[in-house]
Amino acid sequence: MRCRKHLSLSMNANPEQEPEIDNREQPFIAHLIELRSRLLKIVAVVLLVFLGLAPFANEIYTYLAGPLLKHLPEQSSMIAIDVASPFLTPFKLALVVAIFATMPFTLYQVWAFVAPGLYRHEKRLMLPLLVASTFLFYLGAAFAYFVVLPLVFRFMTAAAPQGVAVMTDISRYLDFILTLFFAFGVAFEVPIATILLIWSGITTRQALSRKRPYVIVAAFVIGMVLTPPDVISQTLLALPMWLLYELGLLFSFPFAKEAEE
Repeated sequence: MRCRKHLSLSMNANPEQEPEIDNREQPFIAHLIELRSRLLKIVAVVLLVFLGLAPFANEIYTYLAGPLLKHLPEQSSMIAIDVASPFLTPFKLALVVAIFATMPFTLYQVWAFVAPGLYRHEKRLMLPLLVASTFLFYLGAAFAYFVVLPLVFRFMTAAAPQGVAVMTDISRYLDFILTLFFAFGVAFEVPIATILLIWSGITTRQALSRKRPYVIVAAFVIGMVLTPPDVISQTLLALPMWLLYELGLLFSFPFAKEAEE
């Protein structure tokens, strides 16, 4: 009896210890609940936009296939190898378009989740970076569609050997253009990457300026890999990347001052 009583007293000797543990765990649980809420909002908005685009899935795919269809021979067309691809591929594209279209809302939710943990000067600098990165990604995808894809398909259809019918599978075409959109969208993020490197203190504006010749060579190498083997299309990707790099150096001045402080 004495041992039990002693054990009971020792367990209740500090009744405030358990609430202290709960208080420490409460902020973490609250963050998880907020994160779940914002993820559900993102998914709900994407699904709503997808449901709105689903009835127009075929029209969206036809519009996206325009650069290829314009350069196909007269008696050639796109084909569907898989049984379900004529039905599933347009809906897959509609879902991707919904994700792309709701990207500003997604980034806003990310910003709203992260912003309370940032200092005032970090908030002042991060919000313009998020807006600029979204705009540049869309700009890169638009550049790929309106400039690069016509050049790519013009070259590919013209380079086909005589007697070879150029007919592309719709699902493989979708994978190809989505890869290009993503590649050019990321390539157009060069100014943001430059600013972040300077702001984080990894490098300086002076060091990046001295590496300009290497950047120009790297831009042309990337243009050679992502575009057909002709000088015009390589230049159309390399020159914007170089100019965006210079813009990154130009607009990184306030971030460089922030890093020095």
